[in-house]
Amino acid sequence: MFDIGFWELLLIAVVALLVLGPERLPSALRSVQRTIKAVRSYGSRVQAELNHELRVNELHEHLKKAESSKLHELSPELQRSLVELQQAADTVQRPYQKGTYQQTSEDSPTLKDSSDEDGAASRAEKQPRS
Repeated sequence: MFDIGFWELLLIAVVALLVLGPERLPSALRSVQRTIKAVRSYGSRVQAELNHELRVNELHEHLKKAESSKLHELSPELQRSLVELQQAADTVQRPYQKGTYQQTSEDSPTLKDSSDEDGAASRAEKQPRS
């Protein structure tokens, strides 16, 4: 990326040593290292997000091809993409279904209707206190 040779790095190190001194140079190098690490991690997150968006775009194109042709005459790749899209749609829609999920045991979540909570609360408010 940069065409920096050994002599250029040596010159930068000597200037940094003269300007910062031996006491502040290690902390300056650590802060530069942290900054470079943060920039690299940001770049990798952006790259991962772009790869994800490209994959979603590819799946949408496959879905359009599947819709334009008959569903039973699809190539295996298009069929896999269609199954992936259906699974992704199911996982996205799950949190937005009516009611909330309540975990009754570790393996079996049950759907709890939110109207039951409201009805029980309003009945409790209407009962006279003794």
